[in-house]
Amino acid sequence: MEKLFLVRHGQSLWNLENRFTGWKDIDITEVGIEEAKKAGIALKGERIDIAFTSALIRAQHTLSIILDVIGNPDIPVIQDKALNERRYGNLEGLNKADTALKYGAEQVHVWRRSYDVVPPGGESLKDTYNRVIPYFEREIQPLLKQGKNVLIVAHGNSLRALIMYLEHLSPEEISRKVS
Repeated sequence: MEKLFLVRHGQSLWNLENRFTGWKDIDITEVGIEEAKKAGIALKGERIDIAFTSALIRAQHTLSIILDVIGNPDIPVIQDKALNERRYGNLEGLNKADTALKYGAEQVHVWRRSYDVVPPGGESLKDTYNRVIPYFEREIQPLLKQGKNVLIVAHGNSLRALIMYLEHLSPEEISRKVS
C-alpha cells in the first residue's frame, strides 16, 4: 500500500525571530538542521520513491538533509512553487508580536488561522488551498494511485491545506488546527 509522508521544514531564521516569512526565501537554522535530521531518522527504513518540495530554500534544505539521513540522496525530487507557504504580503518580515501590538492579537490570530481572511497584500488559507490541491491532484495523487510512496516537505500552511483536503476538514475545523 502506498504511503504519503508530510514534513514541515525545520526552523527557519525568521521562525526563530518570530517573523512572518511567507514567500521570503529564508534558510533553516542549526535547530532546523537538527529537526530535519530527526525527521530523516523517523523516516529511515521507509521506502520513498519520489519527493516533492516547494521553491523555497528552507523546505529544499530540510528535504536534502532528510534524504542524506535516510541514505538515499538520489531519490527524484520535484520542486514547485505550488507547494510554497502562503503569502503573508505586507506582513512578511514583520515581527509577529510587534504586529499584534499594532493591529491587535485577535486580528493577527485571524490572519494566521482563519480559512478565508486575507492578510494585507497576501493570501488566505483558501487561496493556498486553491493553489496546493489542484497541484496535488494533478502531480502527486496519480503517483500514489500507482503505488508510489511520496514524501512532501513543505510549509505549515501549504501542508494545512493538504491535510484539510485529505482529512475532509471544514474551514472551521482547519482553523482550529495548529500548524
